[in-house]
Amino acid sequence: MKKGLVLGVYETENESNVVFTPTAAKYNELVNGKLLKNILLAGPKIPKGHARVFWGLDETDYSGVAVVSLGKQGLGINKLEEIHEGKESVRAAAAAGCRALDDVEIKDIKLETLGDAEAAAEGAGLATWLYQGYKNEEKKKKLPKISLYGEEGETEWRVGIIKAQAQNWARELADTPANLMTPTIFSQRVSEVLTNLGIDIQVREKSWAEQKKMGSFLSVARGSCEPPKFLEISYKGAENPSESPMTFVGKGVTFDAGGISLKPSSEMDEMRADMSGAACVAATIRAAAELKLKKNIIGLIPLTENLPSGHATKPGDLVRAMNGKTIIVDNTDAEGRLILADALCYAQEFNPRFILDIATLTGAMRVALSNSATGVFTNDGNLYETLRNAGTVTGDRVWRFPLWQHFTDEVTKKVKGADINNIAKCKGGGSCSAAAFLREFVAKDIPWMHLDIAGVMGPAHDELSYIPAGMTGRPTRTLIQFLQTL
Repeated sequence: MKKGLVLGVYETENESNVVFTPTAAKYNELVNGKLLKNILLAGPKIPKGHARVFWGLDETDYSGVAVVSLGKQGLGINKLEEIHEGKESVRAAAAAGCRALDDVEIKDIKLETLGDAEAAAEGAGLATWLYQGYKNEEKKKKLPKISLYGEEGETEWRVGIIKAQAQNWARELADTPANLMTPTIFSQRVSEVLTNLGIDIQVREKSWAEQKKMGSFLSVARGSCEPPKFLEISYKGAENPSESPMTFVGKGVTFDAGGISLKPSSEMDEMRADMSGAACVAATIRAAAELKLKKNIIGLIPLTENLPSGHATKPGDLVRAMNGKTIIVDNTDAEGRLILADALCYAQEFNPRFILDIATLTGAMRVALSNSATGVFTNDGNLYETLRNAGTVTGDRVWRFPLWQHFTDEVTKKVKGADINNIAKCKGGGSCSAAAFLREFVAKDIPWMHLDIAGVMGPAHDELSYIPAGMTGRPTRTLIQFLQTL
């Protein structure tokens, strides 16, 4: 197998002045200045985030050497953009280098740290994986093997690889066709992976949800012949096993046709990824275990399909949630909040340090933010700032929206004959009224964040140069970084 190497240079004003990273400079000396000579002969300077492949520099170890431009040296946090430009440049450069070598059939690729081993591993790990599912083996693209060049930054590289692999797993779960990722199969897949890491998994059946009086969750499942599941994941990494856990709740609608409030057929196939919140929760806890984080974490995932049938909940029906609140379901396509309502009620039984729910909840969030960031609603500003800082570091940003009484009134005060309606009686602000609905199922004294990921779930279309087409697994790395910094 041909081997390749990715090395970095920094952008300079003078095209004849090449500034190598320290590792690239050493390699240039190793090959008697051939690298510098070839770069200068190759014409205009390499644009930021692009790569150029050179051949024949090293006749023993590497067939091809990809030189990538990292942009300006010493880039840090851009406060207006809320992003660490240096780390993002490294991710983009690592991805460009790997793609350039992969394109010329070099499948064994080593990367230097490019100044940030963790970011390099993330960019390379995400860029070199793509979902191929159930293609015939002979038609599958052979994915390159990536590893670190040298010994510098080994610890940081390993952390970056764990984060990238976790996000790739979330991408795989979300992109798998819905008939092959039912509530039962999702539970089995997640149980197999996490149990091997020593994590406790409980797969709750419909009868358990009935005993818990989760009428809101079960009302969504009525239209499908697939039985609902409720996945309970427990990771105990803290020195004190009884320490209050950080509790994550993920929306697990494995296919969302809208129920009786049927969605348009165009692009409905993308609703196989309506369990992206659940995938992010499972992937985040997987990474926490692999990183051996000293935290206690609970993951709660209500799993169901949302389909139309003679048994399905009808618009205007009334259901009762676990906390006793009655809900008029005027739109069965606003089902994510219905399954999360009961999960949020149950989450409080764990005496949580905080509750974070994550869901592909509203199309309105895609309208508001496109695919630029995850929308966040919270009753705790400090918790949000920690998450915002995490998103700045990972390049997968979050943005806060209001959780005002105005939106709560829209789903409660205008409702006759029940405590709450699952949709607001006003135009606009759909993401805010959905968050207001969820707020009704969380005690006021519990720190809580709701993440709406409908805009970032994918499918990707090269918005981020290091995430190929397909479902994105976002914002898994931001959640992992958030946990690391708590």
